Amino acid sequence: MLIAFNKPYGVLSQFTDRSTPPRPTLATFGLPSGVYPAGRLDHDSEGLLLLTDDGTLAHRLTDPRHKQPKTYWVQVEGEPADASLQALREGVQLGDGMTRPARVERLEAPALWPRDPPVRYRKTVADAWLALTITEGRNRQVRRMTAAVGLPTLRLVRIAIGPERLDVLAPGAWRYVR
Repeated sequence: MLIAFNKPYGVLSQFTDRSTPPRPTLATFGLPSGVYPAGRLDHDSEGLLLLTDDGTLAHRLTDPRHKQPKTYWVQVEGEPADASLQALREGVQLGDGMTRPARVERLEAPALWPRDPPVRYRKTVADAWLALTITEGRNRQVRRMTAAVGLPTLRLVRIAIGPERLDVLAPGAWRYVR
């Protein structure tokens, strides 16, 4: 079984939380029992999260050797210079080593659901949207990559993992995948 879920902002990519006070988890969305996330999204990221009850499938979806591309729409602070985009395309040096090259392009502001809380708006600071595709999944990788080229991430929405796409799935909604 494979499930596509649109993880809302502020929700943990797990079913339990031991922190005090507890934070929202996947347990509140009526997902079928026995499924677990194949990968994760940080609590401050949104979008496509795949869940499965098949350990082999989860491994195939998450292991970097299988190079499943993950595509994100990223709202960044600042106006991306061509040199910054080229650096992302070639791979950037992070504290844990060089990243694999990414596919990146500028994007018109996508029609997304409102985020709660909204992204802080500043009149004097420009922002832009990028479509960024990576084939690895380090901790907070996209945020660290954009920061490394001088473009801090304001909002991060994963829209695809391999062939699976978020499409019109509303935040908190899920569907079975073939």
